[in-house]
Amino acid sequence: MTQTLQRIYPAVRYDDARAAIDWLTSCLGFRDDVVYEGEGATIAHAQLSLGGNLIMLGSRKDDVFGVYIALDSPEEVDAQYARAKSAGAEIVRELCDTEYGSREFGVRDPERHLWSFGTYHPRAGETTS
Repeated sequence: MTQTLQRIYPAVRYDDARAAIDWLTSCLGFRDDVVYEGEGATIAHAQLSLGGNLIMLGSRKDDVFGVYIALDSPEEVDAQYARAKSAGAEIVRELCDTEYGSREFGVRDPERHLWSFGTYHPRAGETTS
């Protein structure tokens, strides 16, 4: 049986991200693999895993999370961006290189859902120090 690498990650914002992490871990059995604290009592970014799958979450900001799709190369991201832009998609986050080494961008679909594409590949079950 071939193991499939997860490529699509749900991403959610919470008013109280710390409480959401506590609830997801205690009630649903998620493991908090990575939690980056933000300013004040906020969570800048967290990755939680369950059964080999991963979700991302953070404290509510002006932006909205939605779906993150990991692509293999900057060239794939550039091609996806060019396709979306030429089709008239609403670009809400221009193509950029991030401080964590990802090339990414974001678009909003006709019903206002956010779709983000990048080269960052979160891994379920991995931790960082």
